[in-house]
Amino acid sequence: MIDNILLAPYYMALKFRHFLYDKGIRKSRKAPVPTISIGNVTVGGTGKTPHTEMLLRLLASDPQWAGKNIAVLSRGYKRKTKGFQQVTAEGPASAFGDEPLQIKRKFHRTVVAVDKNRMQGCSFLADPEKLKSSKKARKCLDKDLAAQDLIILDDALQYRPLIPTVSIVLMDYSRPVFNDRLMPLGRLRDLPERALKADIIIITKSPAYLDDSDKAEYVSEKLHLKGFNPQTCKAETRKGKHIGIFFTKIKYCGIETIFPEGEHRYSYAKQAILVTGIANDRPLAMYLSDTYKIIGKLSFPDHHSFTDADIKKIGRLSRAHPTAALITTEKDSQRFLDCKKIPETLRQKMFRVPITVDFLSDEEKTVFTSLLDRKLRG
Repeated sequence: MIDNILLAPYYMALKFRHFLYDKGIRKSRKAPVPTISIGNVTVGGTGKTPHTEMLLRLLASDPQWAGKNIAVLSRGYKRKTKGFQQVTAEGPASAFGDEPLQIKRKFHRTVVAVDKNRMQGCSFLADPEKLKSSKKARKCLDKDLAAQDLIILDDALQYRPLIPTVSIVLMDYSRPVFNDRLMPLGRLRDLPERALKADIIIITKSPAYLDDSDKAEYVSEKLHLKGFNPQTCKAETRKGKHIGIFFTKIKYCGIETIFPEGEHRYSYAKQAILVTGIANDRPLAMYLSDTYKIIGKLSFPDHHSFTDADIKKIGRLSRAHPTAALITTEKDSQRFLDCKKIPETLRQKMFRVPITVDFLSDEEKTVFTSLLDRKLRG
């Protein structure tokens, strides 16, 4: 009862905001080109970046979109720059945010941009001539920037001024949103029913062994949807809306050095120190525990900018265990690369673990791609 009273102001503010957009009192409109929104209703931890990367790979192999100009537009959380910025692989995470920079460094030919005003960002990407005439954005413009045919919007569910062509909501398998509470008592940053407004829900970090009956049970009990069809991957809300429901799993790749000075011999150590600045590092710790004994762990807030004091703290822990490898996430490594005062002794033993995501079966991937194509064609 007390919890409900404490959360009431936040709940009412969210309800009122969505009411204004739903009734057209506050205006929403579509971008000049097709858009795919990837978002969630929780605070981090659902895998937006690896799913954005998965989408880029799927679209690149799709006959309809192969060879087309596909851009990624993000807010650029915690960046120190303002306005529209076109991400460059050589730039710092402080200018663009760690996630957009990670995507750009992995997909060099993909245009990646950041702009808090997603409608403005889409307008610039769809028509670079508008960008050329903008004094604020002119400095960050790639002279060869072409008009984009499709834009993937990273973390745009809460950006109501823009109506995406396709809305995808991610949900952690172990943390269904209808069993959670609003911040600060829970991890919800938006109303859980907002997930049901999406065209597609992807249940991330799913166990690899789920069969059709397991999926149907999860959809019914955790999402409160009915009639899940494993062949079409669709379920129905109480209001009769059909939503695509898909399940993906995480695949951890082999660890790799972060810096050029990295010494691969440390990767064969039996001990490791885990250093992270993400929402939930438990899955990574469990994965590493199969190979290493985790003898030290430093957990920082999500998107944490590592300071000189942090580096000294990591250094002290490393000196206490001189043979242990220092392991972090791929996202965190983007921010470590910004740090200028990391001693070479630490650089030699610092590694990251890239991750990819994929559907639980090839059939599910085929259904997802087909559904995405149909919705993009409108």
